[in-house]
Amino acid sequence: MEKALTRTDFNFPGQKSVYHGKVRDVYNINDDILVMIATDRISAFDVILPKGIPYKGEVLNRIAAKFLDATADIVPNWKIATPDPMVTAGLRCEGFKVEMIIRGYLTGSAWREYKEGNRVLCGVKLPDGMRENQKFPTPIITPTTKADEGHDENISKEEIIAKGIVDKEDYELMEKYTYALFERGSKMAEEKGLILVDTKYEFGKRDGKVYLIDEIHTPDSSRYFYADGYQERFEAGMPQKQLSKEFVRQWLIENGFMGKAGQQVPEMTDEYVMSVSDRYIELFENITGDKFVRTEQGDIKERIEKNVTEFLSKR
Repeated sequence: MEKALTRTDFNFPGQKSVYHGKVRDVYNINDDILVMIATDRISAFDVILPKGIPYKGEVLNRIAAKFLDATADIVPNWKIATPDPMVTAGLRCEGFKVEMIIRGYLTGSAWREYKEGNRVLCGVKLPDGMRENQKFPTPIITPTTKADEGHDENISKEEIIAKGIVDKEDYELMEKYTYALFERGSKMAEEKGLILVDTKYEFGKRDGKVYLIDEIHTPDSSRYFYADGYQERFEAGMPQKQLSKEFVRQWLIENGFMGKAGQQVPEMTDEYVMSVSDRYIELFENITGDKFVRTEQGDIKERIEKNVTEFLSKR
């Protein structure tokens, strides 16, 4: 069984604090730099699953780094360097308390809402008569509040501005960036024979300037369909062949778990864990077009500590 990094507890030079998220551990260095470690933890339905997935953190970190570099002409982003395959270091920004979710197709949680008869999602009116996995006439933005704990909640643009969560000028800039990033991501996906179905972006502010932060266009934050066969599957009412974390959610749903009170996470056998690892590597190769070369694991924590300390010593 390959190793998985599920917990970090470093003490880097200049470290002020550490935040352990669902998947990432974020170290604040001198209130100026963030060192973000993509662990091998995996979450679904806002629950961290009991076992880590080998190479998952590296897959996510390397995909995010590639897409941050590929979109830096659209919006300034927080990334400075990737000192380790599982680490991105960048500018510390004050994050906005909303996630900008943009959808090109009716699927996932949006479809589940639609199927129940809801025709307004985050203040956006949806047309009647749509079917699962159908393309929207134009992409729609369905923001959520970014919860420190528990579930994120759907919210409308109007509510965000009225409640002062984000001011109108900043929100409209984030909206503009979101559409532009989605368009670029969609074109890059198309070149790889994929459809970027939906994704989320997070933004923050530093010295009065809005930055793109966190990860982008990874299978944890995005959903991809294979373009080949999409139309035939849609017309036949068949599930789409997709690249995303949805396959983990579906496995959980089939085994009676949706993160609700009293539900038990099904057993994650070593065989199942390695099958998820293989899927993440497949995702990497399909999304980036690059071959995934496994980093020699050795002592993962020791390697990260060495690489990050060397990076910080040169700042």
